[in-house]
Amino acid sequence: MLAIDGLHVNYDGIKAVKGVTFNVPEKEIVTLIGANGAGKSTVLRTIAGILKPASGKIFFNGVEITGQSPDRIVAMGITLVPEGRRVFPDLTVLENLRVGAYLRKDNINGDLEWVYELFPRLKERSWQHAGTLSGGEQQMLAVGRALMSRPKLMMMDEPSLGLAPLIVKGIFEIIREINRRGVTILLIEQNANIALQTANTAYVMETGNFVKTGAGRDLLNDEAIKKAYLG
Repeated sequence: MLAIDGLHVNYDGIKAVKGVTFNVPEKEIVTLIGANGAGKSTVLRTIAGILKPASGKIFFNGVEITGQSPDRIVAMGITLVPEGRRVFPDLTVLENLRVGAYLRKDNINGDLEWVYELFPRLKERSWQHAGTLSGGEQQMLAVGRALMSRPKLMMMDEPSLGLAPLIVKGIFEIIREINRRGVTILLIEQNANIALQTANTAYVMETGNFVKTGAGRDLLNDEAIKKAYLG
């Protein structure tokens, strides 16, 4: 579904991504793991059109999307759930969800009900301002807002950041359910253990390059990965 070919990205004067090449197959979960500053978020932000690559190409369903605008990329079926949630604090839960569907011209009620089915707590708080929600609830809202654009590929940047372990477990159960419903997932996650348990394929990134790839479950048992990322 997604193909990245020789991607180089400079960020704040630094060569943040150095020629990475990888694929995200349709209906799979792919994760990028690595230390902070490895370039993982830069890859996602470049795919989303927020950053422009220095060189390399990005293809989505066989169509080159390199350098396209963020709204065009959303319209093609790619959404990003950003690190830190980035909900609109002064808007209600429902208003935040409607923002996620801003490019759509069709009826969104079915998708709204699906989001409420996945996250019943959001339905209970639909008229509450997003800034008053807990961290876990804001993460649910960020995921729900992304789903409202009806994505084919959802990219998620550190969905467990700052959340209690029980909330993290619930968020990852939802990620698996979204994937079972046919949405492809590209995931960055600081909790390498749960990321590798969840993903079909994992890429390990260090200083802008991929240093290892394999099935998520296989990398869970890799001694070097255990030592570096799994404690």
